[in-house]
Amino acid sequence: MRFDLPNGSSIQALKDVSLELKDGELLSVLGPSGCGKTTLLNILAGFLAPTDGKIVLNGNTVAGPGPERGMVFQSGALFEWMDVRANVDFGPRMKGMPKKERDQITDHLLETVGLADFKDKAVYELSGGMQQRVALARCLANEPDVILMDEPLGALDALTREKMQGLVLDLWKETGKTIILITHSVEEALLLGERLLVMAPRPGRIQKEYRLPFAERGVGSDLRLVKKSEGFAETRDEILSMIWEMEEEIMGRSEDVA
Repeated sequence: MRFDLPNGSSIQALKDVSLELKDGELLSVLGPSGCGKTTLLNILAGFLAPTDGKIVLNGNTVAGPGPERGMVFQSGALFEWMDVRANVDFGPRMKGMPKKERDQITDHLLETVGLADFKDKAVYELSGGMQQRVALARCLANEPDVILMDEPLGALDALTREKMQGLVLDLWKETGKTIILITHSVEEALLLGERLLVMAPRPGRIQKEYRLPFAERGVGSDLRLVKKSEGFAETRDEILSMIWEMEEEIMGRSEDVA
């Protein structure tokens, strides 16, 4: 992905990024600021067209946004003028699904994310964590093949974030959906990625890939115990050192330019 600037120069945001995901995989993507994580997610979502190359889902080339790819943003991006039920119900309603079927789907999803008692509440009455639960339920209501998450838990407090991490793992296991999660947190990437990509900047590229056991260990378990399990601390320190070296290099480049 290359961005051409008005002054005639350009920024190579991504270069030679190639990967294949299997159905039902949970992929976390990590890296320093400016490595192209969000750009990659926007291309997968169909919000951006790549300068070269293509994205293929189930044999079809991605040419724009589509219902087979659901997006969960850092903030809930909910419809403030609708109550919780109406937000979750929105996609099926736009598809023309009968009300009885819509209600069954909405009730099940709100039960799944722990918001059955809040279905008639206004969005602004909910906490940040509860709003993100609504966003997850709304995404799942559209029955996408792939769920794309852009820092969905980044704005939450530590305790709520840990609870939401557990919810993401439970939903992944229950639904069998393919999930791609962008995060700045090394611990979160380790906990939520059975497969983890570390990206390097300028241009954005895949630096290293990990296959990890921690997501499976975390399903239905205490995530604090998972963090203490074998290999977690060592892998976390290895990735932190890798990203720190990248940041140091970026700082050095900036100083050279200055």
